[in-house]
Amino acid sequence: MKFKSKNLREIAECIIGDKNYFVYKSSMYISEFFEDCDLPFKHDGSTRWAWTSDRLAELLEEPCPPNMLPPRFVHVLRTLMHKSEATEDDPQRINALIELNKPLTREGYEAFYGEDNNLYIRNLSNNQTIKSFENPHRIFSEVEIKKRDKLISYLENCSEDQLIENILLPLFRTLGFQRITVAGHKDKALEYGKDIWMKYTLPTQHIIYFGIQVKKGKLDSSGVSKSGNHNIAEIYNQTTMMLGHEVFDPETNKRVLVDHAYIIAGGEITKAARNWLGNKLDANRRSQIIFMDRDDILNLFTVNSIEVPKLESNFVNTF
Repeated sequence: MKFKSKNLREIAECIIGDKNYFVYKSSMYISEFFEDCDLPFKHDGSTRWAWTSDRLAELLEEPCPPNMLPPRFVHVLRTLMHKSEATEDDPQRINALIELNKPLTREGYEAFYGEDNNLYIRNLSNNQTIKSFENPHRIFSEVEIKKRDKLISYLENCSEDQLIENILLPLFRTLGFQRITVAGHKDKALEYGKDIWMKYTLPTQHIIYFGIQVKKGKLDSSGVSKSGNHNIAEIYNQTTMMLGHEVFDPETNKRVLVDHAYIIAGGEITKAARNWLGNKLDANRRSQIIFMDRDDILNLFTVNSIEVPKLESNFVNTF
């Protein structure tokens, strides 16, 4: 990925504050800015815009899918445009956004603010929003904390099917997974231990296939002691089936084995349950298992631009 020199310079001038509506940064504060972006760049005292432009060019050279922007480049723009960096004459950052979009639109991209006040970038050729791969373990804003609380309320009242269709499917699509297919719950014999299968295309264009087993409640190593708790032994049997059966990918017209299995719970996955499953599986199978519990779902859903589903009065809990 390459930008024209003129456009890189204009973005660099936004970063160092040589453009209107951006805070001016001396050498020390330029280094501090990139440190805030989790990047190891230290300004060397040379011409500020030229040095910054070169760093942006380095970030653009990092691998990424076609028609996308490298995640670390996007993260720099999101840090630059955080609402806390607003100037007195542009409190909502409207004018700053206009300045940033001048070079971006000439390259075929457009920046915009989402409902969570974070910056997002879309590709103008296909109107696809570029994924920024936000850190799900960072400190949340007040808006994000409220969003997380709404999601907790939803998870406590939704059914297993609603967890899959209204939470997990939108989440995995946003994270870049493809061909997400739900097995359904009407005919358990057709599931082969999978609630969902999906695939992910690496930057090298190789494809990894995933099977997903979803449970609404808590996963424990003991028996089902109360409503909503699932025995990990049941998950073990379903995971073994999942990893042993093929799925058909209509896009490649081939049957393929699942490379990794996600075990997802709308509640807690206890340490005892993880250890029990790890002891039952051999070394190769253990490396294929990925756990995701309620905290993982909450954090990932919160930092990504996905709307929390509305609670319905006719919810029926399914365990």
